[in-house]
Amino acid sequence: MTDGTDRANTPQQDPSAGQGGYGYPQGTPGGYGFPQQPGQPNPYQQPLPQPGPAGEPPHYSQAPQAPQPQPVPSPAGFTPSPQPDWQAMADRSESQLRTRKRIWMIAIGVAACGLGVGAGFFILDKGDKDGPGPGPSQSATATPGGDPSDANAPTVPGEPNLLRDRSGQINIALSPDAVLGKVDNGNVLRLRSNGNSYAQAAEQVVDASKSFTVSAWVYNEADAGSRFAISQGDGASYSFELGREDSNGKKSWVFRMQTDQKGAASTAVGAVSDGFNTVRTWALLTGVYDAQAKTLTLYVDGKEAGRTPVAAAWAGQGPLQLGRSRHHGIWSGPWAGVIGHVLVWDKPLTADQVLALKGGKLDKEIKPVGSWLIG
Repeated sequence: MTDGTDRANTPQQDPSAGQGGYGYPQGTPGGYGFPQQPGQPNPYQQPLPQPGPAGEPPHYSQAPQAPQPQPVPSPAGFTPSPQPDWQAMADRSESQLRTRKRIWMIAIGVAACGLGVGAGFFILDKGDKDGPGPGPSQSATATPGGDPSDANAPTVPGEPNLLRDRSGQINIALSPDAVLGKVDNGNVLRLRSNGNSYAQAAEQVVDASKSFTVSAWVYNEADAGSRFAISQGDGASYSFELGREDSNGKKSWVFRMQTDQKGAASTAVGAVSDGFNTVRTWALLTGVYDAQAKTLTLYVDGKEAGRTPVAAAWAGQGPLQLGRSRHHGIWSGPWAGVIGHVLVWDKPLTADQVLALKGGKLDKEIKPVGSWLIG
């Protein structure tokens, strides 16, 4: 368990004095959770190319801004399969949509000739009989998402770049480099770790000063750097963020909240996991803020992984974000990988309820206020 004032016994410096802070530095190298000393890496600064052998181009010591998608294996219990080219998926999706429209027109014409309208529906039937499950599965080849003829399509009908809120009215807009895909047990969003690869809601989903729960299946492909799958806020600072933290070489899952509007590292409080693999593995991350108990709890794969006290939380302005977080007025921690099955409740789930969520057995009466990529 850590907070913004004690990160592996690392001294913090006052950002207002131009000595840097979490996110991007204020004047000297450093970042959240990193010592403000010469020679220490900035988790959000892109690496410089390193010289290669004679006759070869420079290479990067870390993945560039827009890494090529890597094969995503299954969560535990599922058989992995290779991922397709996600950009090609998006292109094929447009082509398939045009093809379906042509088939639909042909089917109507056939029906008009006396063969019956049922033929058109038979041609268009996808045979989708699987309902939403506990999380994404990779046991079969992924196909492009967003088919408007699919009742479980992740997007708003007629709006292929707008994620549909299956529980409320807050849809989430996709940036140009955010790509949708469909797997056996749901829909996923692939983000490319750059400033043009994220998704943003129209407004905030919960009041972060009150109790709430946020959860998602995530798959991180970045070996280095702090990466945030979900956050809320777009002003000077986030209200909360959920993702992977890279601090002094230690990589952990983290659920963090800000307690002051200035967004200083010293006023951030986080529940951090210990001993979990955070790279190229599926994880169900669930963050719970209990305003009455004054606790911040992080669950990984349904089990408690970190807990810390928090006196009060700050409810900053700004909407829900997928794939980035706001630090010192700058977008930071771009997600590299896949996000799916995003759920938000305006109440704190109990440990038993979080465990039930992992198995897809959470009581249906415990309804989220927002849910995306679950169909």
